[in-house]
Amino acid sequence: MTKTATADFSDVGEAAEKVASAYVSKEDRVLDPTLLGKTLIERIPNPTGWRIVVLPYRGKGKTEGGVLLPDKIVDDNQIATQVGYVLKVGTLAYKDAKKFDSPWCGEGDWVMFARYAGSRFRIDGGEVRILNDDEVLATISDPEDVLYT
Repeated sequence: MTKTATADFSDVGEAAEKVASAYVSKEDRVLDPTLLGKTLIERIPNPTGWRIVVLPYRGKGKTEGGVLLPDKIVDDNQIATQVGYVLKVGTLAYKDAKKFDSPWCGEGDWVMFARYAGSRFRIDGGEVRILNDDEVLATISDPEDVLYT
């Protein structure tokens, strides 16, 4: 039993390292989705039905003036953010012809959502949200285009 727990802890540590490595330097944009390994994305829960898994954007770790922000502030920004990167889309998302004429977003898109939308849960490396397909407000090309309120 201890052996299994150690193996699981090792896998969790590896997942945390992969998530951490997807975040580039604090001075720059802190998430480069292309650095997320396929195995890490496979370990994130698969959304059921019409749900979408989104990784909220953390923002920069440094102000325009060059002041480094404490990790607590960066984490708070991630919780308060209204933009995220779509990691997974459920099999029934955007299939309701009465509500949607075409999908609003897909895997790999940056999206906007309401501040308190979705269910939140933590993985090693940060918070993830599961949104309903109709909670996506817009798609955006760059999360830095949307300022925090």
